[in-house]
Amino acid sequence: MMSDITKDRAAHSLKKRGSMSSLSSHEFWQKELPRRTKDSLSTVSYMDEPSQRDDASHLTVQMENTYQLGPTKHFPVVAVNHILKDVLTNYLQEEEYEPELCRQMTKTVSEVIKARVKDLMIPRYKLIVLVHIGQLNSQSIHIGSRCLWDPKSDTFSSYIFRNSSLFALADVYAVYFE
Repeated sequence: MMSDITKDRAAHSLKKRGSMSSLSSHEFWQKELPRRTKDSLSTVSYMDEPSQRDDASHLTVQMENTYQLGPTKHFPVVAVNHILKDVLTNYLQEEEYEPELCRQMTKTVSEVIKARVKDLMIPRYKLIVLVHIGQLNSQSIHIGSRCLWDPKSDTFSSYIFRNSSLFALADVYAVYFE
């Protein structure tokens, strides 16, 4: 048999969660005791149906404003340039241009670059990595990109790689997240 202190504590914790707001602890235990078996005790907690707002508040992370309008640490363009040069050289130095291979290499190289730049742990920057690989065959190509950004905090890094049969252009855009 449970002691009165244990019953009161259980009832208090259920009240705290909003489980039995209309019943006193004594009434609750009188309703629950006839249903329990000799060796076990079951407690049923009653809860209102959550509204859509309740579900959203549990799923999203609520952050307080920091009122930080600019980055404390600027994006390291030189370090990212070294990463771009290293990754493109290591992955493409000995490769010949083949359309299917280059399609896969574009995805692989961009993921590797993004992972290496994220390892620098630059706070509050969103990263966009673009990689273009094409055949070197006496042709020209113009690649342009546009975006809205704040020139005080947003920046980019770019590197062009060439070997005997292909070229690669890798861009990393760093947009500060206020």
